[in-house]
Amino acid sequence: MTTPPETAVADPRRWLALVVIAVAQLMVVLDASIVNIALPSAQEALGISDANRQWVVTAYALAFGGLLLLGGRIADFVGRKRAFVIGLVGFGVASAIAGLAQNQGELFGARALQGAFAALMAPAALSLITVTFTEPKERAKAFGVYGGISGGGAALGLILGGVLTEYASWRWTLLVNTPIAIATAIAGALLVHESRAEGKARYDIPGVVTSTLGLVALVYGFTKANEDGWSDSVTISLLAAAVVLLVAFVVIESRTAEPLLPPRVFTERNRAAAFLVSLLLGLALFGMFLFLVYYMQGTLQYSAVKSGLAFLPFSVGVVAGAGVASALLPRIGPRPLMVGGTVGAALGMSLFTQISVDGNYLTVVLPAQILMSVGMGLAFVALSSTALVGVEDHDAGVASALVNTTQQVGGSLGTALLNTIAATATTGFIAANGAAQTAEGLVHGYTVAFTWGLGALILAAVLSLVLVTKQRPPVTGVGEETAFEHAEELAIL
Repeated sequence: MTTPPETAVADPRRWLALVVIAVAQLMVVLDASIVNIALPSAQEALGISDANRQWVVTAYALAFGGLLLLGGRIADFVGRKRAFVIGLVGFGVASAIAGLAQNQGELFGARALQGAFAALMAPAALSLITVTFTEPKERAKAFGVYGGISGGGAALGLILGGVLTEYASWRWTLLVNTPIAIATAIAGALLVHESRAEGKARYDIPGVVTSTLGLVALVYGFTKANEDGWSDSVTISLLAAAVVLLVAFVVIESRTAEPLLPPRVFTERNRAAAFLVSLLLGLALFGMFLFLVYYMQGTLQYSAVKSGLAFLPFSVGVVAGAGVASALLPRIGPRPLMVGGTVGAALGMSLFTQISVDGNYLTVVLPAQILMSVGMGLAFVALSSTALVGVEDHDAGVASALVNTTQQVGGSLGTALLNTIAATATTGFIAANGAAQTAEGLVHGYTVAFTWGLGALILAAVLSLVLVTKQRPPVTGVGEETAFEHAEELAIL
């Protein structure tokens, strides 16, 4: 990545530009946490089935995770400021479409569009911070502001989402993005300095198409399995198509001159372990949030505001765990933090498997949130740093983005799979025990899903122990900044 000569002199408006970038990040953070709280109300209003409700989450996560690497490449070559502004405007328009949706198809499509524009905006924002703040101390301060927005914004989003859902409408949890996005885009056009990479732009379109369609086919296959069974011809066809497309993606990446996802990034043992663990953590985390929202609002009869407040300890725990890990990482290395963090998260998930119809928040849900969130914060700082150890300079951006990509892809696949597992378990329980046991059947489905999430976290702990070797974090400090930033992003989910 080449920095234009004019950016060698510090931009006098750089701190105002940081405010604009921080507001854009806050908007994305708010959108994620707000939507989680509003999901039960949106499902009821639009008549979304239990099998399809996960698309509100997965449509966004698939588009965001699947297009993030391409978004970074586009931002580098068309201009980071231009990509940032276009991403903001597109995100605002997509949010308006989602907020005004009259049926589930419109909502799912708009959520995917939000994810696509977020995939353009997010890497552009991070790149703008990097090229705008060239002095190490100023850059560290800028990343600190950006990371703080992720943690603090998550808590604000949980509360705001509850207030808007309960006292206005779930639609306003999406519509609120539009005026903020447009105003921020105008400010960005006026205050942010343009920069772009030199050279001819090359985009791996075949790789984007095969990977994205493969993941969509896989998620849709899981959904159809819930509706029609695993042996249904449509389910089998979708899953087979997913395998073919994803294999084709691997072949394309190994042969193209400018791959979207260079295979060499995965050849180093520690880095490969970091990506696998990130995928599994995303699977467990997204699933946990989906079912815990429904448990709080459906089973415990919490209001939207109360359920938003009930999630605040998770946001605090992630930030606390990330802070501890960033201090310990240079001294003890990543493996103890990854193993300890994934084990702690697994202990928290094991507590979630103990929820019941007449469960108690203080004795089960709260301690489970604390254990899981602190563990996630510890693990994500370590794995994010590990993803950058030994990577070549020209692959640093890809390796960093892959941490977010694997988390989003793992989350979208996990949400779809666990939703199918939970719905199947609930249906079987009610069929065996009668309609009078519907409430118990729903909770049974949640606990079965949590058990599968627990299995993913145990596997993540084993992979951390077996594959991660003793190694020191990057001496440049870039890995630590990226690690803390990724860990705090967990709090927005």
